[in-house]
Amino acid sequence: MAAISLRKVEETAPALVSLYKSAGVSLHKHGLAGARAAVYLVVDYSGSMKPYYKDGSVQALADRVLGLSAHFDDDGTVPVVFFSTDVDAETDIALADHQGRIERIVSGLGHMGKTSYHLAMDAVIDHYLDSGSKAPALVVFQTDGGPINKLAAERYLCKAATLPLFWQFIGFGDPTSRQFDFLRKLDELAVPEKRVVDNAGFFHAGSDPRKVSDTELYDRLVGEFPKWLAAARARGIVRPH
Repeated sequence: MAAISLRKVEETAPALVSLYKSAGVSLHKHGLAGARAAVYLVVDYSGSMKPYYKDGSVQALADRVLGLSAHFDDDGTVPVVFFSTDVDAETDIALADHQGRIERIVSGLGHMGKTSYHLAMDAVIDHYLDSGSKAPALVVFQTDGGPINKLAAERYLCKAATLPLFWQFIGFGDPTSRQFDFLRKLDELAVPEKRVVDNAGFFHAGSDPRKVSDTELYDRLVGEFPKWLAAARARGIVRPH
């Protein structure tokens, strides 16, 4: 059973019904039907991201993540972290108030800075620990480039491997850009030499992320999650349900 029923989604967020259905198909395919998890969204607010806010790509990703979250989590909201040089905002998006939500948040933010992954990761870790949740968490981490401090980002990822958090990185932009070499490296960091379990995945959504089909996006968002869940349970990082 999904955490939030189709009927509830129809009542509170009718525009998300098809996304909710697509997410359900992907979860079933990956053996995650009925699974419970917290879902986070981390969004890049650096200067080069401006076109993706303008063309609706960020809002579209937020809507898709909400459609997925409704299967995993029954509170109908997704905590969101906006980051650039610092953490620009910590807020949430909700099923009942999702339309135009990204634009409303961004209208209150200041200068679009550079790219500090580790500060955004720290904010997610703090939120998760403060929530008192024991459920595993899927963190959808969107960016259009590498971090200004690679060492700190790698260190945070490795330290976070002892927590029930899986980081699914998603790249926006030119797939051939060297900017994404670091994320590919993060995805492949050695286990157990660097981290106790493989707690990250990466995929590229291209220069127009809205063109990635819902089915493909959901398959990529949850594709590595079951493998991590199994490894994290085996290590006692995630408690058996």
